[in-house]
Amino acid sequence: MLGTFFKIMPESIPIDSVGLVEPQVYHLDDPLTLRSGKVLPAFDLMVEAYGELNANKSNAILICHALSGDHHAAGYHSMDDSKAGWWESCIGPGKAIDTQLFYVVCLNNLGGCAGSTGPTSINPQTGKHYGPDFPVVTVRDWVKSQVMLMDRLGIEKWAAVIGGSLGGMQVLRWTISYPARLANAICIAGAPKLSAQNIAFNEVARHSITSDPNFHEGNYLEKGTYPKQGLMLARMVGHITYLSDSAMRAKFGKSVTDFESDQASFGRDLRTGKLSFGFNVDFQVESYLHYQGERFSENFDANTYLLMTKALDYFDPSVDFDGDLSKAFADSNCKFMLISFSSDWRFPPERSREIVNDLLKADKEVTYLEIEADQGHDAFLLPIPRYIKAFSAYLKRIHQEIVSDAT
Repeated sequence: MLGTFFKIMPESIPIDSVGLVEPQVYHLDDPLTLRSGKVLPAFDLMVEAYGELNANKSNAILICHALSGDHHAAGYHSMDDSKAGWWESCIGPGKAIDTQLFYVVCLNNLGGCAGSTGPTSINPQTGKHYGPDFPVVTVRDWVKSQVMLMDRLGIEKWAAVIGGSLGGMQVLRWTISYPARLANAICIAGAPKLSAQNIAFNEVARHSITSDPNFHEGNYLEKGTYPKQGLMLARMVGHITYLSDSAMRAKFGKSVTDFESDQASFGRDLRTGKLSFGFNVDFQVESYLHYQGERFSENFDANTYLLMTKALDYFDPSVDFDGDLSKAFADSNCKFMLISFSSDWRFPPERSREIVNDLLKADKEVTYLEIEADQGHDAFLLPIPRYIKAFSAYLKRIHQEIVSDAT
């Protein structure tokens, strides 16, 4: 046993939740030419939507998910669900992204493993899983597919496009490639491109997967195997980068033992209260990482993980503008909000400030908020009071503009 990290479904759904939701598959027959030059002749997108679209379709918001996210951003699929959608803290009636005011759309990106076309889908040309033959997709490709979904929904312009982490990168791409299709861009815990350190973390994660004997060059589904250990290790490495040292100290330093009472504040709680003097799981933090890796490996696809990390690595919107991001934003005509978190060392505040400086250089309207928070990169998923208050205020202003334009 590695620990008891689990969450029990409440007996009733909270009143500020969107409640029970049902995802919908949209099949798109138009071919999608990818940045790599390869073409997807047709594809599916798994989508969830919350709230009601107003008469002139001006209150629609697009949510872009991060690396391990999907279309299930809020609510529950059934009363048996152990937890709600990944951004339950921010989406729902009366919450920052208020579903009483907005029509909120979230989709599982291409290459995902939650219903949209990806490596686990059947390749119509072979009758087998795509597996490693699914083409590499980029943030630019995702946004192109999102535009195709937008057109299918009959939405001319998003009131806002919102995303955190890798989702924030999609937000930036929207403002550059489709400036007329959104009124506001909210990029949270984002970066203009990855640092060498971030690329290195991603490569360690990918190597963990590809070196697993059960990977079979990505053909594990056809072989009836699964690179579970590799995917677990990849998630463990990634998860470390999502938490700050302060968050780990708080999470794993709550109890005091006779053995190390003076070190409890360093997050060194023992799992059983004593050392094993072997190579077993001794510390609570070890147990937690094993649990996170185990759970992730049961719910995510290894080839998808490879694709998502490559999309992160390849993102650099300045590459088409001689390395000058301010030139990339030249045609953007939406309003911008950027939010960063002080303890985020994966995408630290200085990376958001880079974007802000380039937006100001391009003479764009931008609001920037840097939140003091100990939770690290994952802070954008959490209901931190000052963050939620500012986020809510900005979205209420967006809604007021929608109402004003309609009168």
